[in-house]
Amino acid sequence: YQRRVRDADLQRQRARANPRAVIWGKPAKLIRARYTSGDDKVHQSTLLYSGWWGMSRHFHYIAELSACVCWTLPVGFDHVAAWVYVIFLSILLFDRAYRDELRCQKKYGKFWTEYCKKVPYRVIPYVY
Repeated sequence: YQRRVRDADLQRQRARANPRAVIWGKPAKLIRARYTSGDDKVHQSTLLYSGWWGMSRHFHYIAELSACVCWTLPVGFDHVAAWVYVIFLSILLFDRAYRDELRCQKKYGKFWTEYCKKVPYRVIPYVY
């Protein structure tokens, strides 16, 4: 769990620091996004759409949910109470992903739309 999250964060950091970074043996795929902050200053940010970040826009949530399920599996399926945290975390993270999408669309506009076309899944590849 932690290894994947750390690796995903390292990929993003490397790509932001060096546009020629290599992710999984290939050049990083980047979108240079511009946005205007509340003080009317124009800023630039990098949206990475390769490596872990090419699989889904909120890849790190998969790792968190997977860890949560793994911690709960030894209890089995006979006790619903054991799965309350898995259900709670799922609702929390999927709602957060939705709210993040709205915030990023507002912030990045056409750049976020382009990013969403390149990375069509919010959390779970081929599902959502």
